[in-house]
Amino acid sequence: MKMNEGTLDRVVRVILGGTLISQVFMGLQSSLGWVGVIPLLTGVIGFCPIYKVFNLQTCPLKVKH
Repeated sequence: MKMNEGTLDRVVRVILGGTLISQVFMGLQSSLGWVGVIPLLTGVIGFCPIYKVFNLQTCPLKVKH
């Protein structure tokens, strides 16, 4: 798996995922918060399968000399 997420994208995903998961234990206390596992994992790993399907990437390209 080649990374296809940039730093800002990854930070936003981790924050969003953590926030959603925290809603399971505090706030709304709904099991729907477990959806946050997806952006949390993709943010930590740096790879998004949906980006791969649509041939997108937010990480900077590395030019080889």
